[in-house]
Amino acid sequence: MLKHGLMTMVLLFGVVVAFTQTPFTVRVLDVKREPLRGATVVFQGNTKTSDQQGIATFTEVTGESANLHVRYIGYTPYQTRVALDQQNDITVILHLEMRMADEVQVMATRAGDNAATTYKNLSKEDIRRSNLAQDIPYLLDQTPSVVIGSDAGAGVGYTNMTIRGSDNQRINVTLNGIPLNDAESMGSFFVNLPDFASSSQSIQIQRGIGTSTNGAGAFGASLNIQSDALEQTPYAELNNSAGSYNTWKNTVKVGSGLIQDKFAFNARLSRISSDGYIDRATSDLKSFYFDAGYYGQKHHLKATVFSGKEKTYQAWDGVPEEMLADNRRYNGFTYENQTDNYTQTHHHLHYNYFASDRTTLNMALHYTRGAGYYEEYKEKELFSDYGLEPVAIGDTAINNTDLIRRRWLDNYFYGTVFSINHTLNKNHNFILGGGANQYRGDHYGEVIWAQYASDSKLGDKYYFNDAEKNDINIYGKWNAAFGAMRLYTDLQYRYVDYTFEGYNHNLDLADVNVTHHFFNPKVGATYLLSPTTNVYVSYAFGNKEPVRDDYVESSPNARPKAERMHNIETGYRLRRESLNIGANVYGMFYKDQLIKTGEINNVGGSIRENVPESYRIGLELDGAWQISEQFRWKATAGLSENKIKNYTEYLTVMDEDWNELDEPQVEQHYRSTTISFSPSVILSNELSYSPIRPLEFSVASKYVSRQYLDNTQSADRSVDPFFVNNLRVRYNFALLGMENIDANLAIHNIFNEKYESHGYTYGGITPGGTRLYGNAYYPQAETNFLFGLNIRF
Repeated sequence: MLKHGLMTMVLLFGVVVAFTQTPFTVRVLDVKREPLRGATVVFQGNTKTSDQQGIATFTEVTGESANLHVRYIGYTPYQTRVALDQQNDITVILHLEMRMADEVQVMATRAGDNAATTYKNLSKEDIRRSNLAQDIPYLLDQTPSVVIGSDAGAGVGYTNMTIRGSDNQRINVTLNGIPLNDAESMGSFFVNLPDFASSSQSIQIQRGIGTSTNGAGAFGASLNIQSDALEQTPYAELNNSAGSYNTWKNTVKVGSGLIQDKFAFNARLSRISSDGYIDRATSDLKSFYFDAGYYGQKHHLKATVFSGKEKTYQAWDGVPEEMLADNRRYNGFTYENQTDNYTQTHHHLHYNYFASDRTTLNMALHYTRGAGYYEEYKEKELFSDYGLEPVAIGDTAINNTDLIRRRWLDNYFYGTVFSINHTLNKNHNFILGGGANQYRGDHYGEVIWAQYASDSKLGDKYYFNDAEKNDINIYGKWNAAFGAMRLYTDLQYRYVDYTFEGYNHNLDLADVNVTHHFFNPKVGATYLLSPTTNVYVSYAFGNKEPVRDDYVESSPNARPKAERMHNIETGYRLRRESLNIGANVYGMFYKDQLIKTGEINNVGGSIRENVPESYRIGLELDGAWQISEQFRWKATAGLSENKIKNYTEYLTVMDEDWNELDEPQVEQHYRSTTISFSPSVILSNELSYSPIRPLEFSVASKYVSRQYLDNTQSADRSVDPFFVNNLRVRYNFALLGMENIDANLAIHNIFNEKYESHGYTYGGITPGGTRLYGNAYYPQAETNFLFGLNIRF
């Protein structure tokens, strides 16, 4: 199949070259040198629209000179006279005329160009070049200190990501300023929003605590995702991908452009399916997106609805270590409907008021409805574990049964966020913002079939636990300029009230009510060494509450504590047309950090515990160099030390057959041990070669050093280092009246590296002191490919 995909690509390139003529090319960029797609370009009486790279190409060029006109809504029009006998391409820089609604929605929580914090921006083009079917974490793989993986092994379905060793429970995600993280688990599950990348305009990744934002997860990093910006002209897109493991992505997008200079809408319908690399780890994902807006001179109103429906076959148990050599694709589940099923629908309403050139108000209402379950087959379950009576057949009592159960999550999340941005003068800017949100969720279980039915009835709930979480935050930001010095202060207060009560899935009474008052201050300074160079330093203090599982997995006498962290960032930035360099040093110093023990619960969730003192310190590099018109090199590096100062491990005493003994737990003490799942070296590298402007070849590499599965720094319980290389071939062209055709071939893991991205461990200790342990891992796909053909009309 790979050979056929390559042959198709070669033949396609041959056809395209046959149609290619010497063009006159116009590249349209904004002041940040980001491409502006959808700009209107008028040249020699012909009108064209710039593509996703900001390029408009004219093939029928005559005469020695001609006028060029470029327009893009919200930007000052551009006009010039072009000498055709002296040039065959031109780059046009457009400047903002007014602030657009899509930018206002996210500006209060994003870091600006010279912000004293550590961040990375991904443009629409960056997202598009990698968006073939895989989940959003895979689009971020070439950014600093990121490690990605997936349960199914090929990037479709349940995926995971860490940034600086912090997992998705510590990575805050907002969509146009609205919180995405689940209020109870604090994780962001992109599987519930399949193909949202196709409706994303840009992504900003802030590492560390970052700037104040809405949501609970900003403790290791933040992702700020902006949905598609307003396009001036109508369009339609067909985006299709196919590849290994029977992976398919089909996307249809349409947009009205600006109607009567005031109205616009966009719509998308997507489906992604895959068999997965792991046996039976299938995914069937569907989603839609729709927005409609009014864009007046003073008022903007935009309504957005998007939804995702996922059905994935469970692969969260991983592969036992002893089976990796013989059957890397092993899946221990065999029941045909051992699946996870969930539907989540989001409703956003944004209002922007441009009171004056200096003052802007943004308000938003949001409502999210989610419901779903995972289904599993269980053998020889005790009736008592389900609140059922034993079955009596004559004089025989039957105490267990085979059964099929469903465990449900049924929830609502709604609230409001707001921000007011006021520019006092050219040197002082103030932002006041915040939000108030409420989450309500029911957790319950049903037995839908049993070999012996006991006294159960259809629809009975064998456990039920309801939860409510109220989260209110308010922040104020002050940005000031004093000559070459830029200063900022960012103060946030956050109130959290969390209650859940009833019986959990183990039929244990789980009643919790906790209230938190958090004050999170941040200060920073940036010094402009030149128009293209600056240095910065910042300090931030953050608090974060435990997640639901931290309470459920703990005993009532040892409740988890809230975490605290001091974050120091200092860095250097150089930004020129052909060279961009970012270098930063960071320190993250924790009190009561909740770290992973290495064990997981029965749905693949990590078990965590507080440690009194721990830290992460590191150096990060992020660079891009346009070596020549044909060659471009990008690279990142993350070098870190991630330590627990004093760690106590508690081991259950077992016999040689792994039976638990009625003896006190054994304590083992460690000094300066490495935090689990925190590699000390993460490197990425991408070299691109473009022999002609629309054709690009690139090789991307990723190295991740050893990750320990627990906090004992034992190589016996660790993920081996891995080094993976991917090849990409891409060609953009216009043909037969179609505005743009994007042919994209990605070959992943070209050297067939057999590696695992993450795993877990479990075990105990014998009375004689012998350590008992078992490891399981999540193998990632061997050499595989995805081929995408995206057509825009």
